[in-house]
Amino acid sequence: MADTQPTADSSFTDGAWIDVIRKMDETYSELLKYQVELEEKNSALEAMRAFMESVLGSMTDVLIACNLSNRIVQTNAALVRQTGTPASKLIGMLVADLFIETDRERLSNMLFAAAANAKTQRLELSIQGSNSAELLDIHAAPRIDPRGRVVGIVLIGRPVGELRRAYLELNNAHGTLVRTQEQLVHSEKMASLGRLVSGVAHEINNPISFVYGNAHALERYVGRLEAYFDKVQAGAPREELIEARQTLKIDRAVANLRSAVAGALEGAERVRDIVESLRRFSAEGNGETQLFDLVAITRTALTWVVKAHEPRIHVAVTAPEKLLVEGRGGHIQQVVMNVIQNACDSMEGKESGEIAVEITATQDEAILRIADEGPGISPEALLKLFDPFFTTKPVGKGMGLGLSISYKIVKEHRGMLTAVNKSSGGAMFEIRLPLSWQGGEAER
Repeated sequence: MADTQPTADSSFTDGAWIDVIRKMDETYSELLKYQVELEEKNSALEAMRAFMESVLGSMTDVLIACNLSNRIVQTNAALVRQTGTPASKLIGMLVADLFIETDRERLSNMLFAAAANAKTQRLELSIQGSNSAELLDIHAAPRIDPRGRVVGIVLIGRPVGELRRAYLELNNAHGTLVRTQEQLVHSEKMASLGRLVSGVAHEINNPISFVYGNAHALERYVGRLEAYFDKVQAGAPREELIEARQTLKIDRAVANLRSAVAGALEGAERVRDIVESLRRFSAEGNGETQLFDLVAITRTALTWVVKAHEPRIHVAVTAPEKLLVEGRGGHIQQVVMNVIQNACDSMEGKESGEIAVEITATQDEAILRIADEGPGISPEALLKLFDPFFTTKPVGKGMGLGLSISYKIVKEHRGMLTAVNKSSGGAMFEIRLPLSWQGGEAER
């Protein structure tokens, strides 16, 4: 009997089966992995769907998604509440059927424009509610597919009444803010006025004292002359008149009479000049632009502000005799006074200090530099120096509006207000103003 041995064909068949089984195991493993991934993605999609439904359900604005045939494909609970129509009946409806008849043509034009131009459109349209129509502020935005094609329109509507209430609240809040700002600016102006009055009081005190002293001298001279002429009128003898003339010092009184009158007139004229400066300061702040002398208003500002600090603060002025600039002189004088006041405040506590003022001009602009010998400005403060309500002064010494207002005034004059620290110590403020708002050169 012959031996039975496996042939080559049967050996090959067993190996093939083993490969098939191995491949089946790999395929099954991959199927399991894909199934797990698919279930995870389905869970994620379900979570996203639930999230979107919760978002749509919580929206108070009406949302309508429609196709290019203007039929509704998706909506939210706000529309159901607004119209009283179940969501199942809303799907597939023409969106125009939700609005009152007189607004349907405008709605159609808006939908066409949104689809044709691929841009958001906006209209106020009335939607037919369950009881009555309500005016909505409607935004129509194109719905774009991943390939960039317009496939429909999304409408979002908010009741106009709600918008108007929000606008009214915003307008009231803005009005309150404006009134508060005006009160703060008024307080800052009153503080500036207080400093101005203090300087003017010092300035006007000398000529008033001069007038007062000469008036008293004139009163004494008049008394002597009246006593002497009473004797003359009474027919007193010549010897008595000579004695009275010597006793009453009539000759000296007559000799001093003109100088006393001249002194009183000089003091009165100085008071008149101060009042005239105040009048110009008030009149030139009325908003009208005109030529004003920058040198003159700077000297006046120095006189009014620094008078309260004399003799502790010395002033050095380098300036031409006259430099005319176009603008509002009263406003610029307010700026100059504020900068000078800050320079004086920076040297508070020092036994002495100097304010250096330099006025120059280029072909197109006037340049005013005011430097002090104070401690200078910190790098942090330099960044916020012209911000409203920023101040380095102690509480009660300032609200931080002076430089902010000054910066605004100079900017309105198409100029620039800047501040730097001097290498030798102290701060320097520079005010640049165009000589003419029309671009021409003013008279110098």
